[in-house]
Amino acid sequence: MPEDLFGEDVAARYDDSGGEHFEPAVIEATVDFLAKLAGDGPALELGIGTGRIALPLSQRGVRVSGIDLSEAMVARLGAKPGGDQLEVTIGDFATTRVEGAFMLAYLVFNTINNLTTQGEQVACFENAAAHLEPGGCFVIEVGVPKLQRLPPGQSFVPFDVRDDYVGIDEYDVLNQGLISHHLWPADGGWQRRSIPFRYVWPAELDLMARIAGMRLRERWAGWEREPFTAESRRHVSVWEKA
Repeated sequence: MPEDLFGEDVAARYDDSGGEHFEPAVIEATVDFLAKLAGDGPALELGIGTGRIALPLSQRGVRVSGIDLSEAMVARLGAKPGGDQLEVTIGDFATTRVEGAFMLAYLVFNTINNLTTQGEQVACFENAAAHLEPGGCFVIEVGVPKLQRLPPGQSFVPFDVRDDYVGIDEYDVLNQGLISHHLWPADGGWQRRSIPFRYVWPAELDLMARIAGMRLRERWAGWEREPFTAESRRHVSVWEKA
């Protein structure tokens, strides 16, 4: 089981961390996209966290269940209005099973990269497929690896620079890994938190889906169905279970 990197110290400030993914317009577009796929069926969020997407999706009338490794993050979800109405199971979302069959399973905001081996990522696809009804969909939102932006001979790429926050990705091209370094001012200096990931290419994800008995249905550059191109920085991909 992967290490829980989202303990109480992270959970306590997660919802205040800012960033584009917390903007109301982004959340609304995400929920619109997912609600249409779920239709009248239930949805399963892998890595449900503090409910950034699950809560507004449930407010649309979608019955949402979730899996998450972090008890601290799930406790924050449960304390929010409506959070106690969601069925959440503590466990590794790559392998943990829950009861029921779903029309939608989804992973948002690079969460697939928290699984730091190819085997764990394949297992996640297989787990998602095992929870889906025939015709159900698995959705992943994840960034495209920034290798084209790496300066020659270097392995670091900044992804967010603000007065109160700096984010830098450190790539390990040989092993298809990266470490995201997060820095913020505190106590007269700077604190740093580093999280390991495994980056993954769209074509590799398509092969994982095929192994799990799913096929690519659509791929976009964002939740508003922007065309996916060679210049896209992320993608939202939908695979359908046969």
